[in-house]
Amino acid sequence: MTAIARLRLPGLPEPLPAAVTDAHTHLASTQQFSGLAPAEALQAARAVGVTRVVDVGTDVESSAESIALAETHPEVVACLAIHPNDAARLGARLPAELDRLAALIVTSSRVRGIGETGLDFFRTREPEGQALQRQAFAAHIAWATTHDLALVIHDRDAHAEVLDVLDSEGPPRRVMMHCFSGDAAFARQCLDRGFWLSFPGTVTFKANTALREALALTPSDRLLVETDAPYLTPLPLRGKPNSSYLMPHTVRFLADQRGDDLAGLCRQLAANASAVFGEWGTP
Repeated sequence: MTAIARLRLPGLPEPLPAAVTDAHTHLASTQQFSGLAPAEALQAARAVGVTRVVDVGTDVESSAESIALAETHPEVVACLAIHPNDAARLGARLPAELDRLAALIVTSSRVRGIGETGLDFFRTREPEGQALQRQAFAAHIAWATTHDLALVIHDRDAHAEVLDVLDSEGPPRRVMMHCFSGDAAFARQCLDRGFWLSFPGTVTFKANTALREALALTPSDRLLVETDAPYLTPLPLRGKPNSSYLMPHTVRFLADQRGDDLAGLCRQLAANASAVFGEWGTP
């Protein structure tokens, strides 16, 4: 019996015709939600053509765990961060935690990105917390620039404010808008700045017409796809625990929406992930 069957998780979708990369996932959280251990999640992903993943930390401890996973699994690279909502909760402890995180950046060549960082005004509404988010965001931008790493942006209900901070601080060379949630107008603002837009399973949700309009105008070389697992599971499995092995549902939806050849889109998505995070594993 496979781990997926044992845990009563959704079955494997039809494999993709070419390898593709999950540009943003949380392997440890996936295990907490579904019981699927990182090695099992990676094995299931490979079986359907998802051959590489970007594992993302949200605090010092999970960032260290992402490095450990990347050091152990050649198909994984790590991103390090203090999540905006965690930054807001830290209060006076934020500077010390930022120092601890900064020390991790130089410990491994498997660190390829800084993030997810940014602003979240949906869960953090008080001015003091939002100020702490901006403080953390500025620090993360500086690290990405100094170490020439990708910057992975978390943006929830803060589109204009995120761009204001990025413009004020000066963005690094490679910026990924994780879990893109804006409309076509915001997509154009991001694309005009040279950013990559990463689409999760929410693009499949029927109500998200504006998100699909943003997808339609995104050039093929600025497009990424992600699970944000264990969250944001695509249709037809919405409500189930997400994992990288379910990403073919989203990739097929993207190809249908854009009128793209599926195999060609897979290859382009893998190439784009390499452009953002460098080469690793088998594209």
